[in-house]
Amino acid sequence: MVVYGFEFTQTELILLSAFAVFFAYQLYFYFHYLRAVLRLKKQTAKNRINFEVQKFPVSVIICAKDELDNLREYLPYVLNQDYPEYEVIVVNDGSGEETEMLLNNFRKDYPHLRTTFVPAGATNLSTKKLALTLGVKAAKYDWLLFTDADCMPEDKTWISRMARNFNPGTEFVLGYGAYFQKKGFLNRLISYDTLFSALQYMGFALAHKPYMGVGRNMAYRKDVFYRQKGFASTLHLRSGDDDLMVNHAANGFNTRVEVASDSVTWSEPKKRFRDWYYQKERHLSVSSFYNPSSKFRLTVEPVFRGLFYLTFILTLIFGNLITQAAALLLFIIRLTVQYCVINPSAKHFGQRRFVLTLPLFDIFLPLIQLFIMTFGRMGSKAKNIHWK
Repeated sequence: MVVYGFEFTQTELILLSAFAVFFAYQLYFYFHYLRAVLRLKKQTAKNRINFEVQKFPVSVIICAKDELDNLREYLPYVLNQDYPEYEVIVVNDGSGEETEMLLNNFRKDYPHLRTTFVPAGATNLSTKKLALTLGVKAAKYDWLLFTDADCMPEDKTWISRMARNFNPGTEFVLGYGAYFQKKGFLNRLISYDTLFSALQYMGFALAHKPYMGVGRNMAYRKDVFYRQKGFASTLHLRSGDDDLMVNHAANGFNTRVEVASDSVTWSEPKKRFRDWYYQKERHLSVSSFYNPSSKFRLTVEPVFRGLFYLTFILTLIFGNLITQAAALLLFIIRLTVQYCVINPSAKHFGQRRFVLTLPLFDIFLPLIQLFIMTFGRMGSKAKNIHWK
C-alpha cells in the first residue's frame, strides 16, 4: 500500500494507526484529568475560585487502633490548628491502657479534644467502620473532617484550607494524603503510586466524575453519613469506609477538591514491599464495588496504557524505518507530557520528582495491579482483608 509516496504493508499501517489511537487517549487523559490539579492551582492563584468566607465549626475524627506512638507524635499537630472552632474526636479502637492514659493527659491541655472507644468484644467485621460510626455520632458539628492517627497536617492552616470549600451545596471535600519521603526504591514507588492515584481521583472529581477519596484527608457533611445509612451497604467489607462513601454519594455538583500545598497530610509509608503490597491489595479489594461508570473509566486508562506499550514494541519490531521513527516520536512526546504533568505536581505537593523511575513505574504499577486483581484476594474474598 502506498501512502504519500511511501510504501507500507497493511500490518505496518494497522500497528501505527492503533498506536496513534492509544497515544491520543494517553494525551487526553494527562491533559484532561491529571493536569487538572495544576489548572486548579493556577485558577486559585488568580482568585478565580469562589471560597467560603464563613468558618463553619468542624469535627475532626481520628480512629486509633494500637497507635500509641503515632498519637503521641502527630496528634498535637491536629490539636494546634489555627481555626476558630473545632473539636478533635479520637476513637480508641481496642488500644491498651497506655493509649487511654495518653489521651487523658492530652485532654488536660486541649479542652477541644474528645475521646470515645469501641466496646471490648465488638464483633463487627470492620471495627474501623464501627469506630468511625461512633465518632460521627459523637460529633457536635455538621462538617466532619477525617484523618488517621499516623497523619501529620502540613501546617496549622490544614483545617482552614479544607473548610474554605464548605460552600452551599458542597457535601464532599477531597484532599491529598501524602507519605513521608524516605530513602530507598520502595519509598519512591509508594510516592509515585500515591501521587498518580491522587492526581487521578482529584482530576476525575474536577471533571465532575468523583469516584473516591482517602480517609487520611477528606471531609463530608454529617447529613451525607446518615443519608447513606452510614456504612450499612458495605458492612460485609472490612475496607471501603472512605472511597465507597465517596463513590456512592458524591457527584459532579456536591464535590470540591482542595489542592493547596498546606492542605496536605503526611503519613508514615510502609517499610517492606510485602506490607505495601497487602495495603494496595486491601485498597483494590473494594474497587469491584464501585458504580459501573467508575469501574469503566478506571479500566480504560490502564488497558490503553498497556496497549500503547504493546503496539509501540510491535511497531518497532515489524515496522519499517518510517513507522518506527513515527512511533518513537510519539513515544517521546508522551514521555515529555508525563514529565511536564507529574513532576510539577509532585513539586507543588512537596514530594520528590521522578526522572529515570517515571517510565519504570508507569509500566510496573499496572502490572502489580493486574496481578492483584487476577491472583490476589479480590472479589468475594475482599471481606477477608483486614484494615491496618
